[in-house]
Amino acid sequence: MKFCKTYQNQLKEPVTELPVIGFKRLKKTLRKCKTRTLLQNDDITSSSIHHHSDCTVCDGTFFPSLLDEMSAVVNSFNRSVQKLLDPPSPNNMGIWRYLTAFKGKGLHKYRAAEVKEAHYLLIYAMVNAIAFRKILKKYDKIHKCEKGSRFKSGVQVQHIDIIQSPWLYELIAFHINLRDAELMDVETETMYAALALKFDDSKPSMTCELFGSFKIDIDLVCPICLDIIFDAMALTCGHILCYMCACSAASVTIVDGLKTATAIEKCPLCREARVYGDAIRLEQLNILLSKRCPEYWVTRLESERTERVRLVKEHWDTQCRAFMGM
Repeated sequence: MKFCKTYQNQLKEPVTELPVIGFKRLKKTLRKCKTRTLLQNDDITSSSIHHHSDCTVCDGTFFPSLLDEMSAVVNSFNRSVQKLLDPPSPNNMGIWRYLTAFKGKGLHKYRAAEVKEAHYLLIYAMVNAIAFRKILKKYDKIHKCEKGSRFKSGVQVQHIDIIQSPWLYELIAFHINLRDAELMDVETETMYAALALKFDDSKPSMTCELFGSFKIDIDLVCPICLDIIFDAMALTCGHILCYMCACSAASVTIVDGLKTATAIEKCPLCREARVYGDAIRLEQLNILLSKRCPEYWVTRLESERTERVRLVKEHWDTQCRAFMGM
């Protein structure tokens, strides 16, 4: 089945109304561009068509439209997943806590709609990610250039690519947690066989594959301490660090927290600034790693507790000395 048809089938019955990339419309724009070029250059051989990178026919609408649509997709996806997994109301215990609290009592069936929405959101993210890449690849093929590839790189720098979303990482971890907790039905569990937490040489990575052709790998080794991520924090650039490592990189204390980081502090990997203030704690990923690496988690928890107590004491000793003018 052609991807355009697959794309429409996967998104034809959304749980929530979400924007999508206009894959079919963008294909028509490229087809129209190709047709006009052939008509305007009927005396030129087909092998010489579109060897230039600028196209006055479609560039004015194609890239701005794709950028707006991808931005809308990412923003809507992030809001939807955050609302599903991390509801703002203190009286709402959240889908994961609800499911695990009432496991074995049958009450988790009342949350079938939320599980269905989580399933749709993951498909929604992956299918739109594929559509984004396929339409840019088609642009480059028609125009005999690499402008689409450069556009994709630019979008990734701006963090508008949905596969960079920390909420996608959380959603993948959530689905693996559901499967581990035996809270998936057989049909759904089979569908998510391509979701996995892998350990190669004791270095974990989380993977997700769709249609047997598109796969993403999320490295779960902290680039600072070079150990398995503990108390995972996702920076706005998409990189994942341990909480204490993130505080160290941001030059803030664990008492003050990442929100107090100054704008000049940069990600230790991509060197982008302003990435700490809106960092997200990946609760589902922490649950997954704590269940899959219990011995490591307990050992790390004990060592971090000791270190945090030391750092907090040191912080308040410094504050007291400053207050007393010593």
